[in-house]
Amino acid sequence: MKMSTPGLHTEGFPVADLTPEEQQLLLDIRRKKAQLLQEIQTLKDEMAEVTAEMEALDTGEDSKNNPKSKQMSIGRKKFNMDPKKGIEYLIDHGLLKNTPDDIAQFLYKGEGLNKTAIGDYLGERNDFNQSVLDAFVCLHDFTDLILVQALRQFLWSFRLPGEAQKIDRMMERFAHRYCELNPSIFQHPDTCFVLSFAIIMLNTSLHNPAVKDKQTIEQFITMNRGIDNGDDLPRELLESLYESIKTEPFKIPEDDGNDLMHTFFNPDREGWLMKQGGRYKSWKRRWFILNDNCLYYFEYTTDKEPRGIIPLENIEVREVQDRNKPNCFELYATSTDFIKACKTDSEGKVVEGKHTVYRMSAATPDEKEEWIKCIRQSISHNPFYDMLAKRKKNIQKNSNR
Repeated sequence: MKMSTPGLHTEGFPVADLTPEEQQLLLDIRRKKAQLLQEIQTLKDEMAEVTAEMEALDTGEDSKNNPKSKQMSIGRKKFNMDPKKGIEYLIDHGLLKNTPDDIAQFLYKGEGLNKTAIGDYLGERNDFNQSVLDAFVCLHDFTDLILVQALRQFLWSFRLPGEAQKIDRMMERFAHRYCELNPSIFQHPDTCFVLSFAIIMLNTSLHNPAVKDKQTIEQFITMNRGIDNGDDLPRELLESLYESIKTEPFKIPEDDGNDLMHTFFNPDREGWLMKQGGRYKSWKRRWFILNDNCLYYFEYTTDKEPRGIIPLENIEVREVQDRNKPNCFELYATSTDFIKACKTDSEGKVVEGKHTVYRMSAATPDEKEEWIKCIRQSISHNPFYDMLAKRKKNIQKNSNR
């Protein structure tokens, strides 16, 4: 006799027509079907979540496919090559507001920006860039910091440009900001200005391998006499500043590897010259590049880094006669025994140059004249000394009133 289960039906016929074994089999099939449907729905839900996450990533600000993100990346690259054009591009595409505060914030964050380019932009003379500089300096908090600490923070946010007038403007803003936040330390911002430069020069003297005579603490103290509105700064203050720099040099901000390429991209002059050796007076062919008040020389044009660097500071160039080579000229020091230069040795280590002169030979008389002309245009005297002398005169005038 057939048994039935009330309420159960198959598609088209009643379960009562099935045997108990067939009814059990049907129940198992229905359970399996429900389980499979549940698993399919779970998979669909998971797929929907993954799809939503992928869509969110595609529309996020950090996505490479996002137009704004691409434009920001392009703007940063443009800025690193030409700061003015980079800022204009970012403003035109709505990524920066055309206000000093917004641009200063962008430069202060510095994400993906070349520190040298930041310094060049901040140092420009026009009124708008100066307003950006003011806003940029105000983003730094020097409250309760000793002067060396404040300088470390400030000089890490960009690289000082090479032009004396730009340096003067930027360090003047720094001095005013520091004195504003620390009113009890110096009598006048000019004191802070002069002392800041003295610290920067001390850092170069103590830690640049090209500097032969290292500045002593007594020389440092003597250099800064009478700079505090005619008075001397406390000796213990100057001693602490000296020890701080001696123990830990300023860290120069590293850029993204394009510094040398940027320097050599558009040189004032470049070409092959024969260079006479220092210890051994042999002549070697070297590729020279003149730019940024420096003369760089390479063994090959494909070299990524120079074999030597000759800063064109406090030196002169003159035409000379040499019985072994035609069309000669040489660089010679005007204020020291040795030219402040450096080179890499056979092991790749940077060593101090020991040249009293650098003698080169050009291929033709015209090339010699052109090299001499371009080098003379690039030669500069250390701007720090001129600026310090000017500020000290101002301090003396103020103290005599």
